Amino acid sequence: METLQVMKEKCPECEGTEIIYDSEAGENICANCGLVLQDSVMDAGPEWRAFTKEEKESRTRVGMPSLYSVHDKGLSTSITDINRDASGRRLPLSTRIQMARLKKWQARTRVHASIDRNLSIAMTELDRLSDKLSIPSSVKEKAALIYRKALDAGLVRGRSIASIVSGSLYAACRLTGTPRNLRAVAKASLVSRKDVARSYRLIANELGFRAPAPDPLVYLSRISRRADVPGSVQAEAVRLLKEAKRKKVHTGKDPVGLAAAALYLASRQVGQRRTQKDFAEAAGVTEVTVRNRYKTLKNQLDLG
Repeated sequence: METLQVMKEKCPECEGTEIIYDSEAGENICANCGLVLQDSVMDAGPEWRAFTKEEKESRTRVGMPSLYSVHDKGLSTSITDINRDASGRRLPLSTRIQMARLKKWQARTRVHASIDRNLSIAMTELDRLSDKLSIPSSVKEKAALIYRKALDAGLVRGRSIASIVSGSLYAACRLTGTPRNLRAVAKASLVSRKDVARSYRLIANELGFRAPAPDPLVYLSRISRRADVPGSVQAEAVRLLKEAKRKKVHTGKDPVGLAAAALYLASRQVGQRRTQKDFAEAAGVTEVTVRNRYKTLKNQLDLG
């Protein structure tokens, strides 16, 4: 059975744009004048046929995708410690010794070059940070890609791998809107907050990307859950923050402290008497920060 597919090309004879690909004959044919544009075309698709969506999905080949968070992108092979054959029988001693030798050399060849050793250390640190901060896999892949770009640009040379990894992860969180602030990344990393901030600025300047301003709304639900505030307070805090964003009050302010201050202000607006200490502890900031951001919101929003 022939399979005909309309392609977006132009016929040189009649300049028709409706070109039909005949997969059975391997030809590209103009539907207007019948000119054979190309014969013996190689079909790059699968060798099997599927006539329904269910058949196509069931026949789809699967396998491990290429991952930036693995130092070799997951493309190399690995030899496991299972000393048994395909039938489950234990391998003889000579074969086990040979496999151990092959495994040792295979591990050496995977990190043979200096850049491979650098990536191996960096991706291990990124795995540790991502697990500790509960980072989604998509954000982790973004951070790994940023680190690889920084490595290609020579930004890692002469600097701590841990600081560049932390800066890359914070940059990925900023770019994707993931609610992980600089304080949380620095606390989970092996370097200081100052080093993480310096690495982030270096990566942002050298790689030429501009992360959007942190949105305090993304931190609101987490602080609300920790402070155990009712939904009416959360709804009022969302309204206050949206109004603050409209008036550009949030620019240059710590989003976590601003979210905590909005919740404190909202609790006062709806008559839920809570202290600044409650929201400061839930947000992980000081009471002074909540107090200052509260005054800023109250003045800028003309709440009296």
